[in-house]
This record gives sequence, C-alpha cells and structure tokens, in this order.
Amino acid sequence: MSEILVLVEHVEGQVKKVTLELLTLARKLGAPSAVWTGAGYSPEAAAKLAEYGAEKIYVADSAEVSDYVVAPKAELLAHLVAEKSPSVVLVAATAEAKEIAGRLAIKIDSGVLTDVVGIEDGLVADQSIFGGGVNVRSRVTKGTPIIAVRPNSTPVEAAAGAGTEEQVSFTVSEAAKSARIVERVKQEKGARPELTEAAVVVSGGRGVGSADKFSIIEELADSLGAAVGASRAATDAGWYPHQFQVGQTGKTVSPQLYIAAGISGAIQHRAGMQTAKTIVAINKDPEAPIFELADFGVVGDLHEVIPQLTQEVTKRK
Repeated sequence: MSEILVLVEHVEGQVKKVTLELLTLARKLGAPSAVWTGAGYSPEAAAKLAEYGAEKIYVADSAEVSDYVVAPKAELLAHLVAEKSPSVVLVAATAEAKEIAGRLAIKIDSGVLTDVVGIEDGLVADQSIFGGGVNVRSRVTKGTPIIAVRPNSTPVEAAAGAGTEEQVSFTVSEAAKSARIVERVKQEKGARPELTEAAVVVSGGRGVGSADKFSIIEELADSLGAAVGASRAATDAGWYPHQFQVGQTGKTVSPQLYIAAGISGAIQHRAGMQTAKTIVAINKDPEAPIFELADFGVVGDLHEVIPQLTQEVTKRK
C-alpha cells in the first residue's frame, strides 16, 4: 500500500481530534504515517496515533523545529516527501497547517487543495469554495498532492496500526529560522469544546438582541456539551468575542449538529457552517435565508424557544 503522510496536530502532547480524523481518512487511501513535530512526544501520544491506524510515526521533536514558526515544519515535510515518496500529504485545514501546506507545495513543486471535506478514489477531493457558494471535485495533477482537510468532515474510527517509531534528523535552513518564537502564552481553556472541533455548535446572531442575552445561547450549548459560536453581526456589535465568529471572515465549522439562533443566514455566515451534517434554524422571520439551508426550522422568538429547548434537553439527561 502507498504511504500517506499525516501532519499531527497536538497541544501540550495531546493529539487533537482532527489528527484522528486524518488518520481515519488516510487508512482508506493507503498506509498512514504520522509526522510529529515539536515537543511533547510521549509513549501515550504514540499509543493514540497507533490506535487510529498510524503504521509509522516520524518524530522530529528537536528545538530547531519547535522554536520557530512554520517554515521548519514545511522543510521537514519536504524532506520526508523526497525520502519516502508518499502518494499524498494530509494536513488539517487550520490556519497554521494551511500555511505549511502552501510552503510545502512551493518546495516540492506540487499542488495543494484546501478546505476539503472528502477524498475519493484517485485522490479526487470534494471542496467547498467561493465562500461556500460552490461545491467542486478537484485533483492535483502535478507532483505529490497536498490536501488540507476540514475538521469534523470525517467520522473518527479506531483501527490499530503498527505505530513503528522513526526519529527524523534533518538540518533546518537559516532562511527557515528568520521568525523565532520568543514567548508562548497559555490561553485559559473553558469547559466547552474547541469551536472548530466540536461535534455540536450553538450559534447566536443579531436576533439575540444584546451581550447579556447571549447567556441563553451558552446555557443551551452547555446542556448539549456544545461549543458556542456567533455571527459577524453579533461579534461586530460587541455581544460576543470575535474568536467565536463563524463565517467567511471567521472560523469554519463542520459539526454533526449546528443550531443557528437569530441568524438570518447571509452568505458570509453560510460559508462557515453549511457543511454541518444537520442544521437547525430558529428565527422569527419565516423568510430568513437560513431556512433554505436548514434541515429543521423553528419559526418563533428564540427567547421563548431556546429556554424550552434547554429545559427539555436537561430533563432527558
């Protein structure tokens, strides 16, 4: 079977869920090989990668890789592509990984596909492009394909791999050391899941009415174990922090369930959530564009509907 390189996303040694999705997807295409960069590698991390199908684990945990921004990681992948000749390189469609993918494409003279939601035989990718307005099927025709896959687009399935570890030694170029990381500040993490990786997302829009009233969105999210999102109108009004904005100029999510409360459904917002598996819209305007996209719709005042929904969810726990 052909080798598939998977760039591991991890935080403080913990493998992120999107990496397990990539390994699951890679198993359908060939033999997955995980690529670990930076500090934090441990027997526990190795066991997790092997549990989800990694046949090999390439480890590059030197300070040269972790002390600089993204350039050394791109050079590492270029080194592995030249040495191992994989059939494809898979990365997560995160801001950092997409930059790595772009740099890698230049280095190996290949093509890159981003925001991919599925891969078929022949490495044909399903993509959502032009702000989510068009779905296309694409394929890289030159060199080793590099594919950035959107989080939550592949259900995670465990299937044990050999997990054979191989330390990678390579020399980082001086050019790749031009941007050094001088400080890391740990962001306090709440009890809610990370927005782009959450299986359930509850988002509020202009219809919420004010910052204080966003508490009903948070209460519903907490009852469902969900992440909280917001439309651009809500974040621009200062009702919710910008890091939770879902949309073309915010974050792209693809959860199993997306609840849009008080969101009209403008194309800017739809671009960030329309690949959700199930969409529920709550809006008092029956003509709101969001209902064209929704699998289920409730026409009503969110301030009446959501408290009842939260109560019912809590009751059934």
